[in-house]
Amino acid sequence: MNSEGEVEAEYFSKDFEWEELRSEIESNPSLRHHFQSFSSSSSSSSSSSSSSQSPQSDVQAWKQFHTRHSTGKFFKERRYLLKEFPELLSSSPSNSNPKLLEVGCGNGSTILPILRANKDIVVYACDCSDETLEKAKEIITANAVDSFKHRFYTFCCDVSTNGFPNWLACNTCRDQFLQKQSCCLSDFKEDNGLHLRESCSSDEFDRCVGGVDFITLIFTLSAVPLERMPKSIKECFTVLKPGGMVLFRDYGLYDMTMLRFESAKRVGFREYMRSDGTRSYFFCLNTVRNLFLGAGFIELELDYCCVKSVNRKKGKSMRRVWVHGKFQKPALQ
Repeated sequence: MNSEGEVEAEYFSKDFEWEELRSEIESNPSLRHHFQSFSSSSSSSSSSSSSSQSPQSDVQAWKQFHTRHSTGKFFKERRYLLKEFPELLSSSPSNSNPKLLEVGCGNGSTILPILRANKDIVVYACDCSDETLEKAKEIITANAVDSFKHRFYTFCCDVSTNGFPNWLACNTCRDQFLQKQSCCLSDFKEDNGLHLRESCSSDEFDRCVGGVDFITLIFTLSAVPLERMPKSIKECFTVLKPGGMVLFRDYGLYDMTMLRFESAKRVGFREYMRSDGTRSYFFCLNTVRNLFLGAGFIELELDYCCVKSVNRKKGKSMRRVWVHGKFQKPALQ
């Protein structure tokens, strides 16, 4: 579900202070609608109907998005992520083939530079669209060497509604952590995130990954409706090995993209719907922190990435705001 992206950003940066931007935005009367409380009764009828859009409609909107934008500026390799997340670059003697799960892989713009940079890493990539996954495989294959085909695997999955497949984290890899046997984690209710389902089928067991070392959530969570975000993060918690990490980057509050939305495009507080049916949420640090800590993660890094980007053609300076985060699953005691 990767969206329109981060045009000129090369690395984690502080070109300006977020608090200064916030003060400027919130004192501008023409931008007042962005930070006012949201009420569906006060929104337009189109926004109100959009807020109740079904998961199937969300998926279809992103399928159409990636069909329209499969090349050009929407496929720029995100090499800067290797500077922000150097953990992806190396392997340790105790873990010679680390496993990465890329959630919402889109066309593969995050995956390709990682596969190139780390010759040992194994990547599992999912997206809600089979068509998008096929395009990602085409791009990876076109740019790949022979070793890629044994280190890159795709599967279709909408984690916010259906969760991850059992084979990503089977019972044999979870027993010690959960002090349970013959169980697989998959489904969640309103509990502590450890709702158990029956064991993996024999077919799933044969494909068992046994948990992953890293998960990348790169401009993916913002495309998920706010009410389905907690489930998505809890699902990430269950498929990570103890000590594993989520590497997070997404739209930050008062990013230039947010300020372009008109009032009629609001479908929630800090949540907007584009004309093509895709949605975007803009995160403050506390929202991200509460989502991850609520699922059981430990916060390692969390900050705004504030970048001034220059559009040379139009001669305009744009202030981009993203949230950078690293969160770890507690290690076994």
